[in-house]
Amino acid sequence: MGRKLYVRNLPADATEADLEEALAAIGVSVESARIITDHATGQSRGFGFVEMTSEGEAKRAIDQLNKMTLSGRRLRVNEAREGKVLRA
Repeated sequence: MGRKLYVRNLPADATEADLEEALAAIGVSVESARIITDHATGQSRGFGFVEMTSEGEAKRAIDQLNKMTLSGRRLRVNEAREGKVLRA
């Protein structure tokens, strides 16, 4: 398992700080959190990536965040896969 997570179903008004706070609430350490935004509008595209400090923290985050809601939306979290580069 890797340390980078793919988080989807984020509310349109969610910020990177909101995502970091959600992770801090479950007691995991984060290296970085990035919400992908539309280039033209600057609005969230509803997903983002989080890099964890360890694989153990990543597994714990997946287990806990998949049970969590943010602004009424249930988060979906998986290990990020290498592949296409997304333009942000």
